[in-house]
Amino acid sequence: MKKVLVVDDEKLIVKGLKFSLEQDDMEVDTAYDGGEAFEKIQNNHYDIVLLDIMLPVYTGIEVCQMVREFSNVPIIMLTAKGEDMDKIMGLEYGADDYITKPFNILEVKARIKAILRRSGKKVEEIKPSNTLEINGMKVELDSRRVFVQGKELNLTAKEFDLLELLMSHPNKVYSRNELLELIWGKTYPGDARTVDVHVRRLREKIELNPGEPLYIHTKWGVGYFFKK
Repeated sequence: MKKVLVVDDEKLIVKGLKFSLEQDDMEVDTAYDGGEAFEKIQNNHYDIVLLDIMLPVYTGIEVCQMVREFSNVPIIMLTAKGEDMDKIMGLEYGADDYITKPFNILEVKARIKAILRRSGKKVEEIKPSNTLEINGMKVELDSRRVFVQGKELNLTAKEFDLLELLMSHPNKVYSRNELLELIWGKTYPGDARTVDVHVRRLREKIELNPGEPLYIHTKWGVGYFFKK
């Protein structure tokens, strides 16, 4: 049984999501402000978090930032705002996906299942080896842990998926649209900027000097590749 945390200050939304997700045999915990949400994530194991952006105490983005200091739990942002920059900001601060209100509960369930499926996928789908090692970087596929020069890094679920794909096929150039489809899925409503944001954040974590990357390089006008 998957355990989900639903965070929103609108009690009717929380009640509706809780009821619907429980119909799919999920265990659902709830919180109504950012402080309560952060405390619960600290003290419990969740398979995924649905997190509203506009919350009392701490905003959803602030919660996301704080959680990413210690956890890679998948986070889907819920936002009533439709501006592209708000969506990108949510992803930039460590979220894995976003859904704009008002939403269809079937879409919410589909997004949750897609993320859980990617997070728990068999590593053999990409490469038989359980460990990838290139130029001082080691990626343990089973445990989804990443080490650079022996130091463990804290990546989000999407950052890990992106790194795993590129590193599994070194020197292969992927376009932004290819990465968007492979990592986020064909039905994902975002655009290529989502990929750029995640690559930038990934570089900030894995590269000694993100401006002169050792691992993930840009093929100008085409996309990105992992250099071997």
